[in-house]
Amino acid sequence: QVQLVESGGGAVQAGTSLRLSCAAGRTSSNNGVGWFRQAPGKEREFVAGISWNGGSTIYGDSVRGRFTISRDRYGNTVALQMDSLKPEDTAVYYCAAALRAYASSQATDYRYWGQGTQVTVSS
Repeated sequence: QVQLVESGGGAVQAGTSLRLSCAAGRTSSNNGVGWFRQAPGKEREFVAGISWNGGSTIYGDSVRGRFTISRDRYGNTVALQMDSLKPEDTAVYYCAAALRAYASSQATDYRYWGQGTQVTVSS
């Protein structure tokens, strides 16, 4: 069982930055980890993913070039640095761990999910 806890959400102005963190149990160090988000009335959207060793990353089209995913050397904490935030980035952000070493953009590839953290960006 992998337990995931997100933190770092909040309310900010457009154009500013936020850094989300996902604290995962020790067993997550061999798993690909992803960030997803869901806005009210919309489907869950893939944001970014990182491989078990941090060597491979993937991003959703809407955040590529603005967001950066990383994980610490032990693989237990995954961060999402969000720069140049836009109002359309407003959503609940979820961290998820896959049952595979590499990240995926498909939510169905992820077995474990955190409770989510709210990000609100105002114009």
